[in-house]
Amino acid sequence: MTVDEQKLMEFVHRFVGDLGATMAAGGIVVGDRLGLYKALAGGPALPQELAERTGTAPRYVEEWLRGQAAGGYVEYDPQTGQYSLTPEQAFALTDPDGPIFAPGAFQLALGALKAEPRIVTAFKTGEGVGWHEHDEDVFSGCERFFRPAYSANLVAAWIPALDGAEEKLRGGARVADVGCGHGASTELMAKAYPASSFTGSDLHAGSIEHARKRSLAGVTFEVAGAQSFGGGPYDLVTTFDALHDMGDPLGAARHVRSQLKPDGSWLIVEPAAGATVADNLNPVGRAYYSFSAFLCVPSALSQEGGYSLGAQAGEEPIRRLVTDAGFTRFRRVGETPFNIAYEARP
Repeated sequence: MTVDEQKLMEFVHRFVGDLGATMAAGGIVVGDRLGLYKALAGGPALPQELAERTGTAPRYVEEWLRGQAAGGYVEYDPQTGQYSLTPEQAFALTDPDGPIFAPGAFQLALGALKAEPRIVTAFKTGEGVGWHEHDEDVFSGCERFFRPAYSANLVAAWIPALDGAEEKLRGGARVADVGCGHGASTELMAKAYPASSFTGSDLHAGSIEHARKRSLAGVTFEVAGAQSFGGGPYDLVTTFDALHDMGDPLGAARHVRSQLKPDGSWLIVEPAAGATVADNLNPVGRAYYSFSAFLCVPSALSQEGGYSLGAQAGEEPIRRLVTDAGFTRFRRVGETPFNIAYEARP
């Protein structure tokens, strides 16, 4: 084997960068949980000062700050020895309700990685790993990762783009939010359209138990799969980053159609993806393929149906599913760097 030294070093640099990023994920979650980022957003600080603001140990905070500065997550002033956050860093690291919240993504990643022994076994057997088998950080991290995009786009852009849906919601519509998880998407819609009624459903009983604690007027939550939820006919059915986790997505699509009114809409929000593998060989595709191998594919293969779209399925497989389920209209109605929104109608 002949090794090109320059190419080898390029690969080593990539490896070192990934190793640092992997370990930094833990530091980001620590910074979020201990309020270190929020405290630092209040103004530049020496390690001792930040420790005093947060009730933490100075030596740990000092090492944490050094690593954060090396990774570009905080700023360091060698003249004063102080650390600080730029407005952009504070924007992405301190507001869980903002349009970008990085700590939630890292919480999800760390939670997913705890299943590594099960995933290794699944690779050998081809069997699935159920969503319920994952660490609690997967469920909380999933909400905290996706909620910012929903907060920024669901009511402001995606629903208004649907044909006639917003008018119905303002007047009083019936909505099913399928695969709702902790209920963040259900909550956002319920608060924006108080005249409407909402039913959130999910196969994971633990997530529904959490969702019920939201105590929202006009909202009920139930444990049910996408192939079995009831209560129709609905004016609107929604699935947010959930269709690709289902073992029988075609069965789910058929059931959604059966629960819709003739003039109803199905809002499908899925991870952003291109049409081919080559189109997805980019940072977003890398993140989603990696999450998919640990979460999405194992979850789908653990269910009846034995089929898995994966997080990077792209538009055409979803269009085929919708068409095969009997829908006659399908179109893209919105997109962000992380999601694409589609509308399907009977």
